[in-house]
Amino acid sequence: MNDEHAHHHHPAKTSTPPEAVVRDPVCGMIVDPAAGKPTLDHEGHLFHFCSASCRDKFAKEPEKYVRATDPVCGMEVARDSARHLKHEGTGYYFCSSTCEGKFAAEPARYLGAKPAAAVAPKGTQYTCPMHPEIIRDKPGSCPICGMALEPVMPTGEEGPSPELVDFTHRLWVSAVLSIPLLIIAMGPMLGLPVRDWIGERTAAWLELVLATPVVLWAALPFFHRGWDSVLNRSPNMWTLISLGVGAAYAYSVVATFFPDLFPHQFRGHGGSVPVYFEAAAVIVALVFLGQVLELRARERTGSAIRALLDLAPKTARRIADDGSESEVPLEEVVSGDRLRIRPGDAIPVDGIVLEGRSSVNESMISGEPLPVEKSESDKLTGGTLNKNGSLIMRADKVGADTVLSQIVEMVAKAQRSRAPIQGLADRVSFYFVPTVVVIAIAAFAVWAMFGPEPSMVYAIVSAVSVLIIACPCALGLATPMSVMTATGRGAQAGVLIKDAEALERFSRVGILIVDKTGTLTEGRPTLTDVIALDGIAEDELLALAAGLEKGSEHPLAEAIVEGAAKRGIVVPGVQHFESVTGKGVSGTVSGRKVALGNAAMMADLGLGSGDLAARADTLRADGKTAMFVAIDDKAAGIVAVADPIKATAAEAIRALHGLGLKIIMATGDNERTAKAVAQKLGIDEVRADMLPESKKALVDELCAKGQGVAMAGDGVNDAPALAAADVGIAMGTGADVAMESAGITLVKGDLNGIVRARKLAQATISNIKQNLFFAFIYNVLGVPVAAGVLYPVLGTLLSPMIAAAAMSLSSVSVIANALRLRALKL
Repeated sequence: MNDEHAHHHHPAKTSTPPEAVVRDPVCGMIVDPAAGKPTLDHEGHLFHFCSASCRDKFAKEPEKYVRATDPVCGMEVARDSARHLKHEGTGYYFCSSTCEGKFAAEPARYLGAKPAAAVAPKGTQYTCPMHPEIIRDKPGSCPICGMALEPVMPTGEEGPSPELVDFTHRLWVSAVLSIPLLIIAMGPMLGLPVRDWIGERTAAWLELVLATPVVLWAALPFFHRGWDSVLNRSPNMWTLISLGVGAAYAYSVVATFFPDLFPHQFRGHGGSVPVYFEAAAVIVALVFLGQVLELRARERTGSAIRALLDLAPKTARRIADDGSESEVPLEEVVSGDRLRIRPGDAIPVDGIVLEGRSSVNESMISGEPLPVEKSESDKLTGGTLNKNGSLIMRADKVGADTVLSQIVEMVAKAQRSRAPIQGLADRVSFYFVPTVVVIAIAAFAVWAMFGPEPSMVYAIVSAVSVLIIACPCALGLATPMSVMTATGRGAQAGVLIKDAEALERFSRVGILIVDKTGTLTEGRPTLTDVIALDGIAEDELLALAAGLEKGSEHPLAEAIVEGAAKRGIVVPGVQHFESVTGKGVSGTVSGRKVALGNAAMMADLGLGSGDLAARADTLRADGKTAMFVAIDDKAAGIVAVADPIKATAAEAIRALHGLGLKIIMATGDNERTAKAVAQKLGIDEVRADMLPESKKALVDELCAKGQGVAMAGDGVNDAPALAAADVGIAMGTGADVAMESAGITLVKGDLNGIVRARKLAQATISNIKQNLFFAFIYNVLGVPVAAGVLYPVLGTLLSPMIAAAAMSLSSVSVIANALRLRALKL
């Protein structure tokens, strides 16, 4: 948007009407009763319509269009006066703004839509989030790490992944059965002698009944992945989890059915052998907890694509050769089709305006909030929003060729190119797992050959103890627990975290790229200056300029009208209004001829801007948009509007510099305005007039040099760059897709949140590393003890119960350590 932006008159917005409106009961559009539109009397009530077509539809079936049911409270409302909202192409009517707001926030809740598992279309290919080189034609598990494969290109289908639905069910079953198991097994330690009440043998059989569904049904995916890891010769955490769970369960089953096989020193009260069913079940429940937390975080990756895909409408209004119009699915639109775009419609595909004039909100492409005037031969971009006029367009680029589709693909590729921090656990497991298995086999062999009688039982017990104590259930929790706690702490400070990877990367990036509009500035233009020439008062100049703009929804016009209202000026009405494309507007206000626009507008009126031009340049150098005002064919003054810098921006930039970050501003705005803002804030480098692909190219260029890059932005145009950066930071006041593409979102759009996020990132990564240390230290120290290295010295062998307790202690340590993040000072 250049700084000499000329703007035009637009009717007031109609998407959220005031309480008293007259509405077409058929299509829901607001109708001006004084505009001479078609009407119809029905049962003594006069209905108004936007067109003869709607009136004719009403006349055929009036009972269908007179009343509607509010989907939130169930109240009956009159369609011609109720509040109205469109959702997925269907209009809904509401008794109040409260019900409308509730519906807008959660439409699925009030339409009875239950989230179903998303089904991918035919031909979908699948890849591993951690190993992008793995590509398969059907869903399954990654042969390297065991992680569930995801679609290469997420679809617009809503709903959780089938794996998340399945794992959540299995988590609940595991948790529900593990709780009584823990009470029976650990009750005596907590002063609940449950085993004494029901007897050791009965307790063992009851534990068998409770643990069997967990191990033989819930844990089946773990055993499948563990088996695959053996077949693919890529040992990972699933190998140990399946071995540990299987060993604990198998040992306990043998102990329950054949207690006489075990030596005296492993018998408890009443001569029974201890069983470890609770260890097997709790391991499964804890690992499922970690998996569900991780899957929920990964779900949001697809949400970014869905938010982008939702920008394009599902249907388009095609005009046939005979002039008739029909709604067709978007997939049926082909290049060359003529399409009608009504007020409030999203542009379905890329193309050219054939007829009509309107303003289009292109913030998804430019990132700038100001609508762009469109008339014959102008280009239209799919997914942008038509504001107030009706257009007929020719479709040029459809399907995968549209700008929106290319942005979708850029975001998807950028997201797939990342390797999650959980990969660290698998890298360690790659060496750890074979080592543990070798130690267990060696312990079994040594005890079987050289141990005291009954040597085979000693051999089994030592091997099982090694596997149980080495089962890295804490490994599955190490990252999700820290991330979950950090996200809670961050949310309290207005910082929303998407995943551990964002925190890890943000703790060490050196460059921060920020957008201007909505990130450094408020994103809402306000009136800043009124300069009147001799012979006219400032208030009079502003009153006439505001009168000319009254009723317009243009952000610059709104800024002038609001500025006049704040000064207590009564704004008069306008007659003979006219807009001149690319130059400005004119009309008669309070009997005086008024024109407002750029230098070209003044030249058309035969007026030289004279010394006003120099003053306008001074204002523009300060980052403001200056507009000339002429009254009765004489230059009268200037009104200037600017997007104000956020109050917190300067302080935050200083703090970020203090944390060692270099700041680059990348904006779609013009260079003069951008440099003015950068100079005020002390920003290191400016890149202006940037398109979405330019921002992503800048990120790619810096990343290729090996420099850690964070990107902060708020528009749909920022989404590809946010996804491509080492970490994306979205301002919560911006577009949903910016938030979904980012690893970090600042709820209030406050730049100081980036400072808090940096501190949180460093503390969390430190915490995760401590957790991984806790997860392994018990194994490193416990495995040799479980194998029996202390037996020659102390004459004792580590009981599987102690092994299970040590294994549980590692999980407790991880959880307790992660919870320390709740007290972190930001």
